[in-house]
Amino acid sequence: MDGAGRLARSLRPQADLKAAAIGAVVLLCEYLGLRASRTNKNTIERQPPNRVVLWIERHLPRRFGLTATVLILLASGGFGVVKGGHLDAFTAFLSDTRNALANSAGFRIASVAINGRTQLSQDEVLGIGGINGRSSLLFLDAAAVRDKLKANPWIADATVLKFYPGHLQIDITERKAFALWQQGGRLAVISEDGAVLEPYVSRRFLTLPLVVGKGAETKARDFLALLARYPQVHSLTKAAILVGERRWNLRLKDGLDIRLPEDDVGNALAALSRLDKEDKLFSRDIVAIDMRLPDRLTVQLSEDAAKAREELFKDKKKKKAGDAA
Repeated sequence: MDGAGRLARSLRPQADLKAAAIGAVVLLCEYLGLRASRTNKNTIERQPPNRVVLWIERHLPRRFGLTATVLILLASGGFGVVKGGHLDAFTAFLSDTRNALANSAGFRIASVAINGRTQLSQDEVLGIGGINGRSSLLFLDAAAVRDKLKANPWIADATVLKFYPGHLQIDITERKAFALWQQGGRLAVISEDGAVLEPYVSRRFLTLPLVVGKGAETKARDFLALLARYPQVHSLTKAAILVGERRWNLRLKDGLDIRLPEDDVGNALAALSRLDKEDKLFSRDIVAIDMRLPDRLTVQLSEDAAKAREELFKDKKKKKAGDAA
């Protein structure tokens, strides 16, 4: 009994362990089956993609979508800048940014030498060239600066040299103020080649010769050079007036008008000089001299002189009539 009893007690724990192991396996299977069923219930079945989508997924890089999105955003921003009229401001911002980086790296324009200027100041030359305190030598376009300088009427030629890390040299050739040109009620300073330098606003140009009329700005150099060969006439001339873009009239300082011929102007000026030296022609009471006809010179008397001449003829007629009686 005791032996049987001991055997019975020794077998019961093994049976209990076996039953427990089987129960655990069953519970595990049920648990896994339950999770699988839940997963299957909650999973949305995906429809197979069309051929285009399938081709895109297979052949395009994984980050293509992100890149395309960035590009679309950049394009939208650029369109907004242009559409809103902010392109110049945005370009200036980018230029200032890169110049600031270059300046911080040691390419700031520390010194500027400008040679050849007389009429323009240093600040005016730099302003014309588009150079300011934010400009850097590294990103300065020397050719563009030269073009801007040459576009100014005062500057005939320019050279721009960059010496790294921070020196800029500008050599310019200025045009010279040659004459004042009056056209359509406007007065301007011109150079020898006829370029309009600036409107006449400064009295420092008051002593320049005056030419008047359409086309006078381009023909003034040759005519004034010819006139200067006859100082007797040149010294008394106030203005040279081009008529019909063909011939010249002279207005003297006392108001006398001289109508020169279209051709052989040099001989006409020589004749005027001779007549003034010999007969004091310019000192007489006349208002106009007409030299347009090649074989004669016609003078127009002033109103007072004409009246005095008329009275003189009347007196002469009366005397002749009295003598005849």
